[in-house]
Amino acid sequence: MPTNTLTAERALKAFLSHLSDGRGLSAHTVTGYEHDVSLFIGFITTRAGRDARMADMAEISPRDVRAWLADRRNDGLDAATSRARALSALKAFFRFLQREYDVDNARIMAMSGPKKPERLPRPTSEPDTRKLLDMAETMSETPWVQARDVALLTLLYAAGLRISEALSLTGADVPAPEILRIEGKGKKVRIVPLIPASRESIDLYSRLCPYGLSDTTPLFYGVRGGPLSPRIAQRLMEALRHQLGLPDSATPHALRHAFASHLLAHGGDLRSIQDLMGHASPSTTQVYLGLEEARLTNAHKQAHPRA
Repeated sequence: MPTNTLTAERALKAFLSHLSDGRGLSAHTVTGYEHDVSLFIGFITTRAGRDARMADMAEISPRDVRAWLADRRNDGLDAATSRARALSALKAFFRFLQREYDVDNARIMAMSGPKKPERLPRPTSEPDTRKLLDMAETMSETPWVQARDVALLTLLYAAGLRISEALSLTGADVPAPEILRIEGKGKKVRIVPLIPASRESIDLYSRLCPYGLSDTTPLFYGVRGGPLSPRIAQRLMEALRHQLGLPDSATPHALRHAFASHLLAHGGDLRSIQDLMGHASPSTTQVYLGLEEARLTNAHKQAHPRA
């Protein structure tokens, strides 16, 4: 099929295959790209009155893209971060078209998205983190479930794992090793040490767990015997923060933020924290430096006699 008559829908299928197979992106990320680009193709198709083709993609103007974003805003896509994400997905699609089908549209590639508001991580404080972990020991009347919840939350905080990373561990990680090899975003592998408290909680859970643990089974089980769902971990944190009167920001991911923030507060260096967190860019880790500076400034204001 000549490139200029290839439909954008067929090119989208090839693009999504490239994202999932070639770049190893998560299913969640690929679904987000598919949603945004598919809506754009539908928008162009409706305006043209026929299937959008590669020749049409080459002629798309920034004005067309802005009209699409405005149309989506009317449908409820109001947040600047969502519009920036949609434009980012579209530009990734156009980069693919240029590389694979020689469709050159420099005007779209030069577009800049709406300025996203700065979003600082919201870690749990050290006292609140201790309370969360202590309270987790009392949330279930079933001993193995109680041990599981403590092991999971302790792991998130002790190793700075994403919930998806923690739930990807298998029975091969029992007994708990001193060093974990974690496959994070983009299949990037990082090395994370496990402190004794985390290893002990995992080993206790493994002894109490009624389901078999092996190299091919999940480490964390749900009560019915399947892999533990991320939603269960979220509900656990919801229940804990309700009991303790903590804000909605006290989520499983807040424990990962707490890992980085508390390391920095106790003398950890940014480069090491970047490696432990699996951040590709130092700027991602530097946000915790801003949090620590704000904490120290606030402590100074509250404690200095002349403040």
